[in-house]
Amino acid sequence: MSRLTTRLSLLAALPAVAALAAFGWGAHAARARGVVATVGARLALGASPASVARAVARDPRLKGAYRFTDHGWIYVHLQGSPEDVGFQHGFLLAPEIADTFKAIQLEMVHNTHHNWAFFRGAAENMLWPHIPAEYQAELKGIVAGLNARGVKLDLWDIVAFNAFSELPDYYVPWYDARHQQKDPEPPTATSYEHCSAFVATGDWTKNHQIVMAHNNWTSYLEGQRWKIIFDIQPEHGYRILMDGLPGAIASDDDFGVNSAGIMITETTISNFHGWNPNGIPEFVRAREAMQYANSIASYVKIMNKGNNGGYANDWLLGDEKTGEIARFEEGLKYTKLWTSKNGYFVGSNFPSDPDVTKYETTFNPHDLSNSANARHLRWKQLMKQYKGKIDVQLAEKFEGDHYDTFEKKIDPDERTLCGHLDLSPRGAHPYAPFGAVQSKVTDSRMVAHMELIAHLGHPCGENFYAKPFLKAHPEWDWEAPVLGNMLAYPWTEFRGGEKAAAK
Repeated sequence: MSRLTTRLSLLAALPAVAALAAFGWGAHAARARGVVATVGARLALGASPASVARAVARDPRLKGAYRFTDHGWIYVHLQGSPEDVGFQHGFLLAPEIADTFKAIQLEMVHNTHHNWAFFRGAAENMLWPHIPAEYQAELKGIVAGLNARGVKLDLWDIVAFNAFSELPDYYVPWYDARHQQKDPEPPTATSYEHCSAFVATGDWTKNHQIVMAHNNWTSYLEGQRWKIIFDIQPEHGYRILMDGLPGAIASDDDFGVNSAGIMITETTISNFHGWNPNGIPEFVRAREAMQYANSIASYVKIMNKGNNGGYANDWLLGDEKTGEIARFEEGLKYTKLWTSKNGYFVGSNFPSDPDVTKYETTFNPHDLSNSANARHLRWKQLMKQYKGKIDVQLAEKFEGDHYDTFEKKIDPDERTLCGHLDLSPRGAHPYAPFGAVQSKVTDSRMVAHMELIAHLGHPCGENFYAKPFLKAHPEWDWEAPVLGNMLAYPWTEFRGGEKAAAK
């Protein structure tokens, strides 16, 4: 595939990096070697060229780390021990982490009616004791990297931030029920669906190989920031290539591949309820499974160990080595695994296991006007229509699909695979700035080479502009301080170990 590559300067995000040229460093050298901080020093975001030059010579923690931009994405290469991976992450992405933290903090507090101290307390007292030492070290490393750049966030801020997909929508309802808190308004995020995905293999795909695709549904204030491609080469486990948010150690929309040939994505289970305060945080289990799984069975085993019920998902999995695909539905009390070497699995937030549906959700599988059910029907239509032809190009097309199966017409809204809730008057929160914010696809051939293709912004190619939206829908003014434009970029290939100069 021919590609147009946008090679942007790091000047806007990392002023010190661009300045390295004054010391005889070319752009490629700066990216390839990374940017390092003076040991023990706090290097501000706008540090002088002399400060950066001294830092380069004195801090080994960022050896080999680098970042570059491409079609809106920020590609970050991290490597080494958990402490070093974390430090590199926090340091290289400090401006983006500070910005994203501000947005996530506002959203969590507004949507749950709990203050930030509540979430910090949950991070310290409930989550932290159940996080394995490896990931405790990585989280501490992120804080150290941030502090080295002058960003004053601490460990409990970063742990609570990492649990943004599970604390508001899983822990908070559990907590409130036990403390008999009657909220005058339901938490905003719990009424939304998240993501459209599929995995197919055998007779269903063009080359009888696995094809996997996913688009991420979330708030636009998160979506405009969900633009990192992480290439992580850890001291232990397998290499990872995944998308994610700056500051988060897991993908969180959970699209990624590893060097053992495992390909991973998911969609959340609608209307789920359940929480185990003594379990391992979901963001930790998801990262560990992506880093250490070398088979579908080992992925399931890691995810089930210490399951806390947070961010309950239908995981769609593939193993490039065997051609096998799977749907792994993980509730809290009930889990189920389906596998196939000649078939497909789709995800649009519907539960498949009758026990999960009956005992762990309030989901109605018979309401065809419901987003999850309408999109489920659309997936089945597309799989049937294109059986034997499915490849990454069709996968890209599917993720931008605007056919509403309930209305039986093209109408981008909350019932289309490419979601546009900002265009819909329906639901608990009409015209919500929420929907499909980016998309990824890959196949067996690409996974064997640690590659994926990613699209930033609505996969259909439409742009979202914050100012006219807020003017038309002032009820969302609370997001104004952090809501920006969300532009659509071209589909762009990424691979593990990539450097900007190689494109």
